[in-house]
Amino acid sequence: MDWKIELVFVPVTDVDRAKAFYVDQVGFHADFDRRVSDTLRFVQLTPPGSACSIAFGEGISEMEPGSLKAIQVVVASASDARAALLAAGVEASEVEELSWGRFVTFADPDGNSWTLQELPSRPAG
Repeated sequence: MDWKIELVFVPVTDVDRAKAFYVDQVGFHADFDRRVSDTLRFVQLTPPGSACSIAFGEGISEMEPGSLKAIQVVVASASDARAALLAAGVEASEVEELSWGRFVTFADPDGNSWTLQELPSRPAG
């Protein structure tokens, strides 16, 4: 039996600000945005090429905004990802070189942090 992670909730204070950040600056695809009631709004976004989406909104999570510090995404090039973030006005760390990959970090307006990892080359065979 496969277990597939397909949705991660990201706690935010301002849904419209978060949606603009992730779509307009980071480049996520806006999949869904629906207000179900006065107290419930659900927004789902997907990073380019990802099988896992993020969601946030109103009335959908009890996590404190900015408390998510554990999302890691694999990218083809940490340098290219950093350059794209900077060009879109997103503050991003320098590329950190470690034996298990190259890493760049950034945070959303609430302080939820992301780590982008470029996997190291693996020997053939």
